[in-house]
Amino acid sequence: MKVIYRNTLAVLVALTAFPLAIHNAYADHPEMTTAEMHEANKIYFERCAGCHGVLRKGATGKPLTTDLTVAKGTDYLKAFIGYGSPGGMPGFLSGGELNEKEVDLMARYVQQTPVAPPEMGLKDIEATWKLLVPVKDRPTKKMNNINISNIFSTTLRDSGEVALIDGDTKKIIVILKTGYAVHISRYSASGRYLYVTGRDAKLSLIDLWMKTPAVVAEVKTGVEARSVETSKFKGWEDKYAISGTYWPPQYVIHEGETLKPLKVVSTSGIASETNEFVKEARVAAIVASHYKPEFMVNVKETGKVVIVDYSDLNNLKTTTIDTPRFLHDGGFESTKRYFMDAANASNKIAVIDIKENKLAATIEVDKVPHPGRGANFIDPKFGPVWATSHLGADTIAIIGTDPVKHKQHAWKVVRTLQGHGSGSLFIKSHPKSTNLWVDAPLNPEAKVYQSIGVLDINNLEKGITVLPIAEWANLGEGSKRVVQPEYNKAGDEVWFSVWNAADKTSAIVVVDDKTRKLKSVIKDPKLITPTGHFNLYNTMHDIY
Repeated sequence: MKVIYRNTLAVLVALTAFPLAIHNAYADHPEMTTAEMHEANKIYFERCAGCHGVLRKGATGKPLTTDLTVAKGTDYLKAFIGYGSPGGMPGFLSGGELNEKEVDLMARYVQQTPVAPPEMGLKDIEATWKLLVPVKDRPTKKMNNINISNIFSTTLRDSGEVALIDGDTKKIIVILKTGYAVHISRYSASGRYLYVTGRDAKLSLIDLWMKTPAVVAEVKTGVEARSVETSKFKGWEDKYAISGTYWPPQYVIHEGETLKPLKVVSTSGIASETNEFVKEARVAAIVASHYKPEFMVNVKETGKVVIVDYSDLNNLKTTTIDTPRFLHDGGFESTKRYFMDAANASNKIAVIDIKENKLAATIEVDKVPHPGRGANFIDPKFGPVWATSHLGADTIAIIGTDPVKHKQHAWKVVRTLQGHGSGSLFIKSHPKSTNLWVDAPLNPEAKVYQSIGVLDINNLEKGITVLPIAEWANLGEGSKRVVQPEYNKAGDEVWFSVWNAADKTSAIVVVDDKTRKLKSVIKDPKLITPTGHFNLYNTMHDIY
């Protein structure tokens, strides 16, 4: 039976999938059936909500509210969804993620009015908590021969899994069921535990000491999430974890060894630049201080960094720092005193002094900075620097980070380098390397997103060299987006995911950092849509 959405009540009763949407009873809004709405809800959550928001008000991506989408019309929206843009919007048809029918479906879907999913309080979250292996039943010493300090946690996006890969042997140790499209992997300060959070807000705790590493606890913190971090300050190692959700807009503090939820704090509030109330104030990146028992929580839409003192959860103290919007990702400069924070809708980097808990500087960069954690190295002319690439521009910004010995260059863009294409998500270097690697997986051109760019730190004026990583993987058909350079512990190898469609072959490509030559290709039918991968030692110690 064909059911057409004509009123809010019918939608709220009929739809339980995330995110809910309703059809406005106006002739200019395309009609959708119940089945179409369910299918579109799922696709929007998996492919679109991260950039455009649950309520479609935009952040990294443009707003998709009905006052804008209906005016554009279905044909325009189909072209934009299908083929993307140089500003970082991927082409879902050209990239093979969606077919023509699904592109048409999503073009009609974004012309419907969104409805917010339900909230979740502490009791709701605790009801989802599963302690699969109690602490008393876990090993008291490491029970395997894996060199876990060089282990990689690799996201298998569309299968809802992570692959743990031995960085020495290049063999898959185990593939574990987790949340959908794990966005981040974080290791505890001791190196024993691995925390992964899916975009579906399922948080999983993995014990790496077990004979075969396994999930020992899990909890659902909401309906969409992006971040998790663990306590790193001396004396607090492994005690707490913190997870941040896109919906509901809040963060949760957990017991580090069990994931038991202990504290929930809303992040809805007043925006820094507009002084307007923002309901959907999503938690993006979270980093842990090495100076104090504190977490730095990025609240995307309000443009606020909330510094959370976890030394007394019953009397929680927080410091709020106003910055430009919309806060997304970032990382420490080399001393780990300053948090280099990308406000990508403002095209700025906010520098947060985590020792003094204050905004140290705001730096103008190019369009939509998206550094991941960024890259630290010693510039031969300007001293210690940190780098970001951009989603919306084919450039790399090099920022001076030494206010003591190189004060004249501190918190300034000292170089703007040409990349090999816009659409970059990650940039990376290593203290033992003279290379600076940058990806461009969201570029609309196949020759760009299937390759990687690399610069010689000691000769930056020479320009970028482009390496055909996807070609080296020899995968056959598919989009084959190359994403996220990540070093091994020794700093002599760089790993890249070659992210193909779910029904195509994907791979991990390992490159010798010194020679820039292919070293190894890791292929396995179970490596379904690999994206992010995180080395234990480098992630633990904030080396990038």
